[in-house]
Amino acid sequence: MHTDSMGGVVVTGAARGIGQAIASALASQGYGVVVADIDEAAGQSAVEVVIQNDGKAIFCKVDVTDRDTVAAAVKSCEAEFGHLHGIVNNAGFNRPQHFLETTDDNWNQIMTVNGLGVLIGIQEAAKAMIAAGTTGKIVSTASIAARGGDPDWAPYCASKAAVVSLTQAAAKHLAPHGITVNAFGPGVVETDLWTQLDKDLMDMGVSSRPGEAMENFSKFIPLGRTSTPQDVVGTVAFLMSPASDYMTGQCLMIDGGMVMQ
Repeated sequence: MHTDSMGGVVVTGAARGIGQAIASALASQGYGVVVADIDEAAGQSAVEVVIQNDGKAIFCKVDVTDRDTVAAAVKSCEAEFGHLHGIVNNAGFNRPQHFLETTDDNWNQIMTVNGLGVLIGIQEAAKAMIAAGTTGKIVSTASIAARGGDPDWAPYCASKAAVVSLTQAAAKHLAPHGITVNAFGPGVVETDLWTQLDKDLMDMGVSSRPGEAMENFSKFIPLGRTSTPQDVVGTVAFLMSPASDYMTGQCLMIDGGMVMQ
């Protein structure tokens, strides 16, 4: 059932992969969705998918490292869907390099998108909710990489650990406003990001053929398979719903049991 009272949710990095699956799932629950992405063509396609399935969505071109574009997406959400119910800070990327060869540029690029981008998303959503006098839900995409370092993508691991720390800090600060802040940690998910990662690891000599890296990771998954974006959406829907109202500052792992905490 679609009702205006549910408000809107901004999902960053929603043009493809996990973000697109989350946007579609939240739209099917009745939320208006802002597909916020730097890729306009893919973002518009993601909006069309939602609309074809009787959901409500608009596209906003967003670079999560550019505060003005994030703030504009939040304003568009409020204008289009009545009020901002939540944000999913999902945009992120990885570019593996061997530990001793990891460059300053690699660190700065990954930390800026995956770390600062999440800080900006949390801040802009929270400021809008406080100004409007509404409660709300802030959810960010962490990773199994936040819970254990990997020498071939140290900056990515550090950036996802930063997401967990930002989630905890924001949860404490925003609790008096009735705003909950949580994260979720996917494991090995079959998306474009992992396809690129597979190529990068072959180029680095870590693996010798397509798919080998994912197979090697899969050996350590107790549930015996890699995941798809659909494996993630139920948890995110829960974190956006009233069912999670008494949960804040947490990172829920959705990784097939790779990290048990």
